[in-house]
Amino acid sequence: MTVLKALKKMFGKSEAEPLAPVPSAPVPTSGSRNDGQQPGRTAPVAQPKTPTVTPPEQAKLETQAAPAPKPRRERAPKPPVIPWKLEDFVVEPQEGKTRFHDFKLAPELMHAIQDLGFPYCTPIQAQVLGFTLAGKDAIGRAQTGTGKTAAFLISIITQLLQTPPPKERYMGEPRALIIAPTRELVVQIAKDAADLTKYTGLNVMTFVGGMDFDKQLKHLEARHCDILVATPGRLLDFNQRGDVHLDMVEVMVLDEADRMLDMGFIPQVRQIIRQTPPKAERQTLLFSATFTEDVMNLAKQWTTEPSIVEIEALNVASENVEQHIYAVAGADKYKLLYNLVNDNGWERVMVFANRKDEVRRIEERLVRDGVNAAQLSGDVPQHKRIKTLEGFREGKIRVLVATDVAGRGIHIDGISHVINFTLPEVPDDYVHRIGRTGRAGAAGVSISFAGEDDSYQLPSIETLLGRKISCETPPTHLLRAVERKRP
Repeated sequence: MTVLKALKKMFGKSEAEPLAPVPSAPVPTSGSRNDGQQPGRTAPVAQPKTPTVTPPEQAKLETQAAPAPKPRRERAPKPPVIPWKLEDFVVEPQEGKTRFHDFKLAPELMHAIQDLGFPYCTPIQAQVLGFTLAGKDAIGRAQTGTGKTAAFLISIITQLLQTPPPKERYMGEPRALIIAPTRELVVQIAKDAADLTKYTGLNVMTFVGGMDFDKQLKHLEARHCDILVATPGRLLDFNQRGDVHLDMVEVMVLDEADRMLDMGFIPQVRQIIRQTPPKAERQTLLFSATFTEDVMNLAKQWTTEPSIVEIEALNVASENVEQHIYAVAGADKYKLLYNLVNDNGWERVMVFANRKDEVRRIEERLVRDGVNAAQLSGDVPQHKRIKTLEGFREGKIRVLVATDVAGRGIHIDGISHVINFTLPEVPDDYVHRIGRTGRAGAAGVSISFAGEDDSYQLPSIETLLGRKISCETPPTHLLRAVERKRP
């Protein structure tokens, strides 16, 4: 049988049907084989399909050609980073003042202190650090704005830098624990801690109620916790779930212990402290605005031979605050407030009122009249409270209207004026209110409105202060009607 007949039989073609032309297979190079192929058959070769383009489409494609690349913009080289040296932080000795240099702190900590602009210690810092850096327990009585937060933070950071952490520890095992009564105070302490630890590699975390629990848990599980700042309730939640272990706490701080007593947190604090090492094996620092018998009893239970530091006379307002009282009818209070803020161009003002509904109405009227204001009370959700405080701290909010409970934990530098729209019902609250200004040695002004409904509070406030405050009649131009802003 001829080859032609065999091919016809293989492909079923009759002699009348000519075979389709078969493309010739590529000729293999010398020594090559078509492994795995049947003899006489070539592997199919995929032929690329060329799209048919008509002349008009071709012209269109040519006009849509990619634009020429833009010339590359050369980036300016970054300036070289000059390493910081302790010699760069020069503070001359001054009689009657203590320098941070005198305590021989770690360079990383001194670098942060220089960034914050603290050349000299405040009185409580100078006294407290003398004891705590030697490893002693301490209890301190000081009002807000005296620098006590930096005092215990510097003690904590120094201790943690001097003692390296164990090689094996859980993520939820803090080495330092700070307990504070309010969310605002916790956030403020954590911010100060972040500023002081930014060159140290230490991690700061916060636990506060009213915030997303799972989000806080994720932060805890992501990295080791060196310094934990928390409110009692939320810390106890994490501890009882087994997410936080307190058996490695080296330093424990209780801030505003008197307020924790007032707010009923002491049973929770006791539960927390029982989870920490015995008091002989940890350093304990306790701070309070007052040294009541109850506070001293707590200090005795939780500290070991503590050094006692007292700054300022009990319940006396800061001498840096210039105090004024305006005798004004209740119906004229808002006009006086608006004109004081608007005419003088004050940029960071706190206004206090006794009730949440008063706070809301004052804030709403200020906003309606074109003043960038915000409110802070127990009715404001936690996430909004934090955002409001940050806006006030950054100067985006001019006037912050608050109740006593919400305002007492605020520690923001640069508040120029405090206005008591209504006089407080508790004299101690007057001291705490005006203590929001005149912080850390800065000058401040407080103005109180005494109307027919609250002027009876003045005698008890003056008794507490130990002096008289003269009442003034506000100038007529400050009582003019407020012009309504057009929508």
